[in-house]
Amino acid sequence: MKFWSKALIGLSMIAAISACGQEPAEQPISIAAEFALPIPISNNAVALAEGPDGPTLYSFNGLKSGKTWQDTSNAAFACIISIKDCEEIASVPVNEGRLASSAVTVGDKIYLFGGYTVAENGDEVSTPEVFAFDPKTNDYKRLADMPTPVDDMVVLPYRGRYIYLVSGWHDEGNVGLVQLYDTEFDTWSMATEFPGKPVFGHAGGLANHSMIITDGVAVAGLVDGKRKFAAAPFAWRGDIDQGDPQRITWRAVEAHPGGPRYRMAAMGDGDRGLVLFAGGGDNPYNYDGIGYDGVPAKPTDRVFGYDLKADQWTELSKLAAPSMDHRGLVKSGDAYYILGGMDADQAVTAQIMKFRIDD
Repeated sequence: MKFWSKALIGLSMIAAISACGQEPAEQPISIAAEFALPIPISNNAVALAEGPDGPTLYSFNGLKSGKTWQDTSNAAFACIISIKDCEEIASVPVNEGRLASSAVTVGDKIYLFGGYTVAENGDEVSTPEVFAFDPKTNDYKRLADMPTPVDDMVVLPYRGRYIYLVSGWHDEGNVGLVQLYDTEFDTWSMATEFPGKPVFGHAGGLANHSMIITDGVAVAGLVDGKRKFAAAPFAWRGDIDQGDPQRITWRAVEAHPGGPRYRMAAMGDGDRGLVLFAGGGDNPYNYDGIGYDGVPAKPTDRVFGYDLKADQWTELSKLAAPSMDHRGLVKSGDAYYILGGMDADQAVTAQIMKFRIDD
C-alpha cells in the first residue's frame, strides 16, 4: 500500500508561538489575492493565458450569487496579474448561461468546452459548443462541436496540441468516453475509454504523459423513478502512449485519504511531476450547493497532490478558507490560483485565492 507523505509548503507559512510558550502552529498556505472577480461567480471555467498586458487569469460562464436557474451566466472576466486588476470582457457567444463548462490553454488560445443550461422547469441540457478564445483580441471562434456533448467533465491539455475530455455528464447520464480534440486540425477522435465508473464533477490533471482522475459522482440507481447520486471514492492513473495519443493505459491507484470530494480545483504541473487538488465539497450537490440528499455541502480546505514519479499521494497543507464548486486550478510563475467558487455557507464568492508550494 502506498503511504501518504507530507511535503513542506507555504506562501506565508508563519510560525506562531503563543504567550504561554506553546509549539509553533502551522498556518494556512494560501492568501486572498490582492484583486477579486468583478462579481461573485461559481462553477466557472478558468484558464491562464498571455494577455495583452502579460499573464492573465480568465473566467468564463458560471453561476451568479442568486443561485437560481436565472443566475446561470455567460459572462467572462480577465484578471491581469501584474497590475492586480480584473475587468469584464466579451461574453461567451451563447444565448443562455452555462454551468460546468471547462477551459484550457493550448498555445496562444483558450479552448472552452460545453457546459449545461438550466430551464425554468429545472431541465438541464448538455451543450456541444467548443470555442477558441484569443486573449490578444478578446474574440471567440466557434470550432467543431463535441461528438458527445458533456459537462462536469475533466479537460486536460497535452503536448501543446491535444485536449482530452474524460467522462462527464451527457443529458441523462454519465459517459465513460475519453474524447480527444486535435487543436491543429479541429478534429475529434476517441481515446481509450475510461475504465472507472462514469462520473461527473470529478477532478484531475495531466503532467508530462500521465493523468490522474479521482472522485466525482456516479449514478447509484433509481429511487421512485428518480436517479440517486453517490460520491465515487476512486482514483485512476492513465499513462499515454507517447507514439499514439489515442492509446491510454489505465490502472487503478489507491484512493486519496479523507474521503471523496466533489468539484475540486485541480491541474497537472509538469515541472513538478505532480497533479494538484484543492478544496471541493464533501457531499454531491446540485448547482445551488445543496446536496441531492437535502444536506448542504461543506467545502474542504485541503490541498494535496499525486506524485507521479513516486506513484503516491502527498499531503500539501491547507487553504486559508474552505472552498468548493470549482472547474479548474491555474498556475502563473510559481503561484497557483483559485477563482471564485462557494464558501462554507454555500455562498458564491468573487474571491481569488493564491498559494505556492515550496520544494
